[in-house]
Amino acid sequence: MNKQELIGHVADRAGLSRNDASRAIETMLEVVTATLKRGDEVRLVGFGNFSVTQRKASTGRNPRTGEPIQIKATSQPKFRAGKILKDAVQ
Repeated sequence: MNKQELIGHVADRAGLSRNDASRAIETMLEVVTATLKRGDEVRLVGFGNFSVTQRKASTGRNPRTGEPIQIKATSQPKFRAGKILKDAVQ
């Protein structure tokens, strides 16, 4: 399912126009993104948790030359499914 299909399903199930459903989904995604950017978590009980993890800097190897390269530390978004979601897809 892509974003447009999701908007269509939300609009149908909630009895909203496609524009209203689109604004609701866009707003939710913006809020989740802004919250993660601040370093906070988003917890949706039963669905799952969105969080940010820190990856340490490390040394890798260039596959062509084999020479070592430095990989800088980064922040990575992470999603952990909740129990209700896990049980629903089993």
